[in-house]
Amino acid sequence: MNESEAAEQDGFSFQDAGPAAASGQDKLAVRLGALARTLQQEEDAEAILTAMVHAAIELIPGVDEGSISVVTGRKDVSSRAASSELAAKVDALQAETGEGPCLDAVYEHRTVRVPDMAAEERWPGFARKANAAGAASMLSFQLYVEGDNLGALNLYSRTAKAFTDESEHVGLLIAAHAAVAFADAQKTGQLQQALSSRDIIGQAKGILMERYKITGQQAFLMLIRASQDANIKLYDIADQLVNSGEVGGPH
Repeated sequence: MNESEAAEQDGFSFQDAGPAAASGQDKLAVRLGALARTLQQEEDAEAILTAMVHAAIELIPGVDEGSISVVTGRKDVSSRAASSELAAKVDALQAETGEGPCLDAVYEHRTVRVPDMAAEERWPGFARKANAAGAASMLSFQLYVEGDNLGALNLYSRTAKAFTDESEHVGLLIAAHAAVAFADAQKTGQLQQALSSRDIIGQAKGILMERYKITGQQAFLMLIRASQDANIKLYDIADQLVNSGEVGGPH
C-alpha cells in the first residue's frame, strides 16, 4: 500500500476531480483547499497531525516518509504521526543526539534542508546515524512556537538531493495550513477539558450542598480544603466525590 492509499484508508484523501483539478499550480491550489477543509473539520489534534503528514507525503515533491516532532519545555522531543519505522527512528535519533534539522527548524529557522545526509557536517553525530538508518535527505519546517513548546514537520527521502525549491515552496504552504488548524484543535481540546472540569466540580458542589444543606460557596470551600489537606488537585477531589461519594486522599 502506498502513502496515498494509506491516506484514503485512514479517511484522508486529497485526490481531486472536476475541471478545477488542472495540472501545475491550479492542481496544487485545489489540493491545498481540500487539505484546509479536511483540517478544519477535525477537532482532534492527533488526527490533524496524521492528515498533515499524509498530505505532505502526497503533495510535496521528493517525500518518501514524514512525521511531526513536538518539543515540550524546549528539551523533551517526541515523535508523532510517523508514517513509517524510518521516520520514527530518525526522530528518535534527533532526540537522542540533541541535534538535527528538526531542532534547528523549531529553534532557529523556519525551514531546514539536508540535500545529502552522507555529506552533512552541521550535525555530524545525527547525520551519520540518520544516513545509516536510511534517510538520505531531509526537509524540516517549523509549525508553531508556543512559549517553550514547539513543533516541526519532518520529511524524509531515501534518495540524496531529493528535495528542491519546489519542495520547500509546497511544504511551506502545507505547514502554514496545518499550523493554524493544529493550533485551533489544541485550543478546542483545552476548552473541552476546561468545560469537563467545571462540570465535575459543579456536580461535586451539588452533592455537598444536598448532603450538608450548605451554600454553593461553602461547598466549593470544602472542596478546596479537602484538596489542600490531601495534596490532591481540586478536579481529582471532585471526581472522586462524584464517582465514589467520598472525599479524601489515599489512606
